[in-house]
Amino acid sequence: MQYDFESGEYSAEQRAYAARVYNILSDKRSEKCKALVVTFGCQQNVSDSQRIRGMLSLMGYDFTEKAEEADFIIFNTCAVREHAEDRVFGNVGAVKKYKKQRKGMIIAVCGCMAQQDRIIEKFKTSYPYVDIVFGTGVSDRLPEFVYKKLTGSKRIFENELSNASVKEGVPINRDDKIKGFVPVMYGCDNFCTYCIVPYVRGRERSRKPEEIIKEVTDMVNSGYKEVMLLGQNVNSYGKGLKEDINFAKLLRMVNDIPGDFRIRFMTSHPKDCTKELLLAMSECEKVERHLHLPVQSGSDRILKIMNRKYTAKDYLSLIKTARELMPDISFTSDIIVGFPGETFEDYLLTEELVKEVEYSSLFTFIYSKRNGTPAATMPDPVSRAEKGKWFSRLLAVQDEIGLRLEKNKIGKTLRVLIESENDGELVGKAADMSDVTTYGDPSLVGTFCDVKITAYDRGLTGEIIKK
Repeated sequence: MQYDFESGEYSAEQRAYAARVYNILSDKRSEKCKALVVTFGCQQNVSDSQRIRGMLSLMGYDFTEKAEEADFIIFNTCAVREHAEDRVFGNVGAVKKYKKQRKGMIIAVCGCMAQQDRIIEKFKTSYPYVDIVFGTGVSDRLPEFVYKKLTGSKRIFENELSNASVKEGVPINRDDKIKGFVPVMYGCDNFCTYCIVPYVRGRERSRKPEEIIKEVTDMVNSGYKEVMLLGQNVNSYGKGLKEDINFAKLLRMVNDIPGDFRIRFMTSHPKDCTKELLLAMSECEKVERHLHLPVQSGSDRILKIMNRKYTAKDYLSLIKTARELMPDISFTSDIIVGFPGETFEDYLLTEELVKEVEYSSLFTFIYSKRNGTPAATMPDPVSRAEKGKWFSRLLAVQDEIGLRLEKNKIGKTLRVLIESENDGELVGKAADMSDVTTYGDPSLVGTFCDVKITAYDRGLTGEIIKK
């Protein structure tokens, strides 16, 4: 494969570094060097890893899923919860033995964890075999870091964030040919008291609409059937741009792109979710009638301490408006159980809200302390065991709701994007994110099918309606 090191808007300097790496790797070995990209965390991290893979491809790397075969291993990390950090340290520790076995192997760590000074220090002192550590604000400089390491540089540590900007033209290597992520903005200005994201992702920066439209158009022309628009808070898209643009207007622009595909987006902050946006959803035929709207808590007292800037009443009003405009809409949400200072009475308000909204599914977490956030210093008298009881109780409530909503779909016809096949069994997702199993020809993978739901047994099953 030949690489074009000149075209595109991606930094000419970094393209030059990529060309130098390509030549070094070609001279060193007769077969291609292999890279392993290990991703932790959210969809934004998955999208970032696709750009990391794109830069590695530009440098001449092939890819492998086996650490023992890799010449370059990079861990793209998440800092949202302590458990995610612990998993990263465990995984980085596990590849030490391969570096001893494979001469010249480079090990790198990037992403949200690497944006924190305390993490940088830990890798410096406790993981001497890690060669490169860099944060989210300089991820586009990966070719430079690899080149410097290959040409004799000592260990590299970079986590400058203050001048972070939107970098267009970074090459992308997506591993899914049916569904794809498209970032519309980066960073966050909300500073919820429990959240580390603004500190590791920086302030909000929106991509220009024409760049987003170009990327989506290219994907649709390449056969993609689902596009997920991404941002820490997509509802504040447009801030800082000269254009008269917001997320509702962007949705309409993406919806106008020719082709048979569907549009999803996340994450939406309730304080910025407007009727204009909900109206755009209802009027755009390609936008799925599904809204991920993180509530975090049903207690106004806790929401205020969280710095969420809305009340439970405000949130429920949004749900009501959305349902009035789109009676078939489904909702998912994030909820934190056991936030510092939360009482059982506060928890019960969350439970009541969950019962009222009736989410199709929930992403529920016991509060995880993040050093550097205001919540980390707040009194937290409730024991982990007690929080665990609340957590289990909420899961039981949601399980009952989710099961009932799923069984209510029996007899209905759902439009399903078929994503995979195994021995004639097809698996796909409906508009509301439900998994659906049906049967048919493997050629249906990557197409939309109308499926009449016939049963529920740990998942929806149905029959394809032939047109």
